[in-house]
Amino acid sequence: MTYASDKMGTSIAAAQAEPDFSAQYTLATDCSTGLCVATVVEGPAPTNPTIPQPVRYTWDGARWQYAYNWQWECFRGDGVPSEYAPARSRVFYAPDIDGTLFGTWRTEILAGACRGTVVMPVGARPV
Repeated sequence: MTYASDKMGTSIAAAQAEPDFSAQYTLATDCSTGLCVATVVEGPAPTNPTIPQPVRYTWDGARWQYAYNWQWECFRGDGVPSEYAPARSRVFYAPDIDGTLFGTWRTEILAGACRGTVVMPVGARPV
């Protein structure tokens, strides 16, 4: 679950209304090399085709994390074409005592009208 309605940051995109988003994903975890990696093996594809696939979270000893570079689609108003700008994102999910995960999705938009940061809380739970 991405809580887009709670986003904050310095980018104009942080102030734009957006609904929360949820979807169900299947992840396969492999720790055979000593580094645990959880790879998304099933679920909806991202609506933005520049997000690298498959998504692979690595365990750092306290939380799952995923960092990637992509192109942010900047909404500039009704009837105005979207602008794509380079962006860097980092997602963190930490386990809670009840088995759920909580964290943050932080994006730095590097250029254009939406330049700045967007930070959203995220959460996940096993099904």
